[in-house]
Amino acid sequence: MSMSLVLFFIWAVAANLLAMIPSRDNHWRRAYVLIAVGIPLLGYVTWQNGPWVGLLVLAAGMSLLRWPVIYLGRWARRVAGGNADGGGK
Repeated sequence: MSMSLVLFFIWAVAANLLAMIPSRDNHWRRAYVLIAVGIPLLGYVTWQNGPWVGLLVLAAGMSLLRWPVIYLGRWARRVAGGNADGGGK
């Protein structure tokens, strides 16, 4: 197994352990740190193992950090002109 995948699995275990610890800010500070570490790690995995493995790692990371991805999607729709709430404005 390549070093990048070992680092990714350590990142995934750390993300799960951090999610189990109570937090006052709903884990957002931890999510920011995990994102900051995970993006370069995703690039390293993709560079070392190819784009298909990179896509699998991206999907795994998105499933672990699903709320930042959901909020990013809502923000992108709002910026693009669509209404994320479904209500009229």
